[in-house]
Amino acid sequence: MKEQSLNGRMGALVDELVHRGLTLEQARREFERQFIVASLRSNDGNVGRSAKSLGIHRNTLRNKVANLGIETEDYAARRQRGVGQRRSRRASSASEA
Repeated sequence: MKEQSLNGRMGALVDELVHRGLTLEQARREFERQFIVASLRSNDGNVGRSAKSLGIHRNTLRNKVANLGIETEDYAARRQRGVGQRRSRRASSASEA
């Protein structure tokens, strides 16, 4: 089966949201929230890199994160792993010295 185009998948999702009775504001807010969380996950929780990839200033992203109620736990699993890896590299460098 051929993969649906982005427009086709988005259209189907929008139809479902309308059918469920979501307002435009509710749909926009949830889309923005999930888009930001995905960016933070893909950038290991780095707000500066996420803001750059989203095309907004990091302070704007921080404000959006606060306003949308995004918690560190929403993207922390990947972020925690990255922190641990950095520590282990530092620890091994220190032990080699």
